Amino acid sequence: MTQPPAVSRAGPAPADSDAISNAVRWRILAVLLTAICMTLIGISIVNVALPSIQLALDASRSDMQWVLSGYALTFGVVLVAAGRAGDLMGRGGFFLLGAGIFTVASVVAGLAPDATWLNAARLLQGIGSGLLNPQGLGMIQQYFRGAERGRAFGYFGTAVGFSVAIGPVLGGFLIELGGLEIGWRLTFLVNVPIGIATIVLGLLWFPKPLISGARAPRSSKSGRLGYLLRALDPVGSALLGLAVLAVLLPFVESRDSPLAWLLLPLAALLFYLWVRWERRYARLGGSPMVDLNIFSTASFTNGIIIMALYFLGMTSVWVLIALYVQEGVGRTALESGLFGIPASLLSAYAAHWAGTRVARYGRQLVIGGLILALAGLASSSAVVLLHEQGHLSIWWLVLSLSFIGLAQGAVISPNQALTLEDVPLDYAGSSGAIMQTGQRIGTSIGIAMITAAVFAALTVSSWSMAVTLGFGVIGVVVVVALGVACKDLRDRGRNRRQR
Repeated sequence: MTQPPAVSRAGPAPADSDAISNAVRWRILAVLLTAICMTLIGISIVNVALPSIQLALDASRSDMQWVLSGYALTFGVVLVAAGRAGDLMGRGGFFLLGAGIFTVASVVAGLAPDATWLNAARLLQGIGSGLLNPQGLGMIQQYFRGAERGRAFGYFGTAVGFSVAIGPVLGGFLIELGGLEIGWRLTFLVNVPIGIATIVLGLLWFPKPLISGARAPRSSKSGRLGYLLRALDPVGSALLGLAVLAVLLPFVESRDSPLAWLLLPLAALLFYLWVRWERRYARLGGSPMVDLNIFSTASFTNGIIIMALYFLGMTSVWVLIALYVQEGVGRTALESGLFGIPASLLSAYAAHWAGTRVARYGRQLVIGGLILALAGLASSSAVVLLHEQGHLSIWWLVLSLSFIGLAQGAVISPNQALTLEDVPLDYAGSSGAIMQTGQRIGTSIGIAMITAAVFAALTVSSWSMAVTLGFGVIGVVVVVALGVACKDLRDRGRNRRQR
């Protein structure tokens, strides 16, 4: 694969991974997982705390929508640019910067006097999370190889599953402990000790080259600054950031402003201009923020499509379950959270199990996970319909959703490892960020479209029929993802035979 000339001059030296001991590698991973737990617990806790926040701050429905979506917007917008900056200037340094911003924002959120301050803090949290997340993926690529990389991504997936499971329970406990005025504040402030631990351990355990970054020209201060500005590709960063914002904003603001949908054609234009600029920048000898040649690598392109489709569909499952259990069946918010705990724990186990076997089975693990997802959707639909007829307890959903938990562990972590395995190290952060951007866009579009379909169905049918329709739509998306996964498996087999 051809790379632009500047690629070889940027990014941490590949020898970094060989120059450190196994103990240091796993210490680096421990710091990464600590931060991942912080950001994910922060997300799942907020979902539980929303009713308390609305009452305590007398916040409007729009304010509450921005508590959730403001974080997602800034997170998605800064991802790729942050990933490229880490590739060039030191992934560890940007990781610690992101952790620091997230921690400070958690303090501001926990002490917020009104909804405006809280939403400003959430925007800042999104920036912090967007800075640290691509560095984590880049560092796993940088310091782990072969089967060890699969194990590292397995532990990564285990941390995701554990955090998602414990977040709602921890949130409910803190709200009970602190009451209406203090409880929701504790759900933000709980991030602070985790963030401080992340920063301290990172400063102690990260190798210094990981923090200080690439060896840019040092002939003069202005020369080094000029080099970094050219290498960071500010025009490309701005075009891509605006394009992602134009895609995400309509799905956030469409209820309050239908005209927001007009941003989608603008997003298409901005993506087109970004591609043209990146190609021109490479021809001129610059170092574009994304080496577009990586899209000619089938494993990378197929992996991104699988991930975007999976998040477009499967993320909505938990939204539909929460709505159905509370509004359709009349259970409490705490009971609603309990339905997903076994699935989250099984997801953590499956991620670890799959991570240790991804080098052996490859894309077959992802295919198996997608088949499990279809089984979970079908069995959950059956439980919902049979419950309406009085034949089954709604708690049978705990079992059917467990298939979806296993699917999550078997799909996400192995797909990350397989998608990034052939990506050049110099673009590890930005390529990982592209994958995460696909996740964010898929999640936003999927939740908006699938919940809209369910609410439209509610006008003419019952909750059980509407949710079953939603599961059916998700199933169609998963079938498409399964087709792409089978194509990738076939492509890999063909490439092996040609070698």
